[in-house]
Amino acid sequence: MNHYLGIDIGTYESKGVLADGKGRIVAVAKRPHRMLVPQPGWAEHDAESNWWGEFCEISRELIGGSGIDAKDIRAVATSGIGPCMLPVDGDGNPLMNAVLYGVDTRAAKEIEELTALIGEEDLLTSSGNLLTSQSVGPKILWLKKNRPEIYAKTHKVLNSSSFLIHRLTGRYVLDHYSAASFGPLYDIHANRWTDRYADAIIEPECMPELLWTTEIAGYVMDKAAAETGLAAGTPVTAGTIDAAAEAVSVGVGDTGEMMMMYGSTMFIILVTDRRVGDGRLWYAPWLFEGQHACMSGTSTSGTLTRWFADQFGRELSVETAMRDLAAEAARSPVGAKGLIVLPYFSGERTPVHDPDARGLIFGLDLTHDRADIYRAALEGIAYGVNAVIETYLEAEAPLKRIVAVGGGTNNPVWSQAISDISGWRQAVCRNTIGAAYGNAFLAAVSVGDAERGDIAVWNPIDREIVPGEANRPVYTRGYGIFKELYARTSDLMSLMGKPLDSA
Repeated sequence: MNHYLGIDIGTYESKGVLADGKGRIVAVAKRPHRMLVPQPGWAEHDAESNWWGEFCEISRELIGGSGIDAKDIRAVATSGIGPCMLPVDGDGNPLMNAVLYGVDTRAAKEIEELTALIGEEDLLTSSGNLLTSQSVGPKILWLKKNRPEIYAKTHKVLNSSSFLIHRLTGRYVLDHYSAASFGPLYDIHANRWTDRYADAIIEPECMPELLWTTEIAGYVMDKAAAETGLAAGTPVTAGTIDAAAEAVSVGVGDTGEMMMMYGSTMFIILVTDRRVGDGRLWYAPWLFEGQHACMSGTSTSGTLTRWFADQFGRELSVETAMRDLAAEAARSPVGAKGLIVLPYFSGERTPVHDPDARGLIFGLDLTHDRADIYRAALEGIAYGVNAVIETYLEAEAPLKRIVAVGGGTNNPVWSQAISDISGWRQAVCRNTIGAAYGNAFLAAVSVGDAERGDIAVWNPIDREIVPGEANRPVYTRGYGIFKELYARTSDLMSLMGKPLDSA
């Protein structure tokens, strides 16, 4: 039987799936890793170890552990966190750690500089997005200004998926969906890199070749075959960002369908039949030509729960910390006895796009315990998600259905709070393994062994999270306080982010 290999590089974990022609999972492999935070506002990965090293380990484990002949793997698809900025030399070797997506806010000055230079209207018209911490263009400018010796040696600027594809095939390739996050360097009308900013930022020749996600980027080279256990000559797709592969894994593909990913951040993708032009949301062509996507994301969700466990659950085992804390949170009442958490522990993306935003625990008294604070953190994430959903509705985006995916769907306090606060149902598929599974399906599509609609057979809907009316009064009041807390403290947050000698 034919098999398909999908591997995804996440913020804290890499995961691989080997699936057969009917979508059944034959083998799964994982590798944990850490996000590097060398200073506040920075977020990095070591591309050699976190990306390529773990890809090779996972690939070998999947093939060896399953007993499948590598020659029976019809295609490989990969995805990863993004958009990232990884400058590489002429041999494709990293020149520094990869600068991660919107959780890395180091380029705040460059965002302001480029926005003033280009103008918000021009940015929305030409690249479909305002510049935020999610944009790669300002991060490349940061590199040019602050690491000129590295910039001078840069042959290409890669994302996580394009780095892996180069190691596998020798080609520098990036999919159109990912490229749209490299604003202002991607022209959404011509679907190509623009040369308008060659002098101000970087020449388009330094960017990867553009393909659609299920196009074949190349074939596994002999050297890569020896390192990964794959058969030389195996087709490799153009890949994509992890969130897009995650959306595919749960069948999000028609207009009005929204994927809500419970990951290190909450990332949301709505598939549309037109471009939704709202500067608070991100735009990209969808994975398939002729479709569009409207995206958003918070800066912290799983990262916040991980931070909480590291700091306040040190006596808990690594394997059970999340489960034990979730059980504690369930014993705290709805509303966490009056606690409100602003989950802006690494700035915030949608809808405020404020790199200076800070976390806040409001309403503490001597009756509160760890369970209450953790519940308030989960509810704070849910309030933030509700603000995102409201933004879509204000932008008149065609939202019809929400499908949830990711580990957080197994946390009933977290997932139920999102439905209770927003009033929206969330469908959950039988398989919530995520992007790696979506990659396996995309690999099958890329070689003609599956049609796009077949994902509903591979991974059908299993259950729904239904809003509860009983909790609405508590959450309505809490959401109002949540919004007002940021409005009243954002100027102080900005002040906290400035150096002491700043005017």
